[in-house]
Amino acid sequence: MSKYEDKGEGGVGAGAVELTRVRQLWHLLEPLHAVLYYAPEVFEEAAALGYDVKERWPSYFSLRSAPLGPAGAERVTSAFYSFSPRMVAEHIDSAWATADPDAVLAARLRGIDRAYRAILGDRVDSPELAEAAALARRAAEAANTAGRPLAAANAELEWPEAPHLQLWQAATILREHRGDGHVAALLVAGLDPVESLVSFAAIGAASVERFESRGWSAEEWAAARERLTARGLVDEDGEATDAGRDLRHSVEHHTDQLAAAPWQLLGAADTARLADLLGDFWVAVLSSGLLPSETTLGIGRV
Repeated sequence: MSKYEDKGEGGVGAGAVELTRVRQLWHLLEPLHAVLYYAPEVFEEAAALGYDVKERWPSYFSLRSAPLGPAGAERVTSAFYSFSPRMVAEHIDSAWATADPDAVLAARLRGIDRAYRAILGDRVDSPELAEAAALARRAAEAANTAGRPLAAANAELEWPEAPHLQLWQAATILREHRGDGHVAALLVAGLDPVESLVSFAAIGAASVERFESRGWSAEEWAAARERLTARGLVDEDGEATDAGRDLRHSVEHHTDQLAAAPWQLLGAADTARLADLLGDFWVAVLSSGLLPSETTLGIGRV
């Protein structure tokens, strides 16, 4: 067992949930949430509100930040962390003049309802999905949202009645809970927003070109690389040193630890049951072809 592979924190004994299971649940739930940013049905709902959907970013910033209310660019930049402040301002400064957050929240549920029905077909009404939704909701409701602004904002929303929408909302709360914890882990590691991307690219989590979608200039990227090189974390070719890999592994390990509590409270047996139930829905979403094969999250590569 390596120093980055243990049974985690937050529980001991036969009922404890290992960190490998915590990571697995993230991998299974993330695509179910991410449908929001790629499904044509969601784009249609966003376009009906007046958003430009020729590219995904104008609707992305509105759809993801709507639970925060009519937040300005500084607050959204803080919560999203790794996006360039210029990019956030470009889309958020006009977002709430196009539609108010309540209208966006209603549109995203309509879009997810249509998208899940298109992807899952009759399985939307299956007992397996209803069981998965109930388990995921229990985990989401167990999540402590102190110090986690995006998780808290989503947890404050009313639960929809339909099981497939409850599953999506639970996936959203849990992924934002993990994401908020990831920001905390980056801060502890001393990685600022652009350094977090440069260091992640340096270990091969995704290509530099993929990370360019976060809006940082070539000059900002180069300056961050220089700072990391001075710390001995990245070499002159932009590849992670052993120290850089160790730091990124510690960030991911810390993130898993911070994400573990909802699963510890759900319990090992129910968490394992949820993982089994989610498999078919995960395959259906990935098989839809909606999601990109490479993302800035590094799933499957870290």
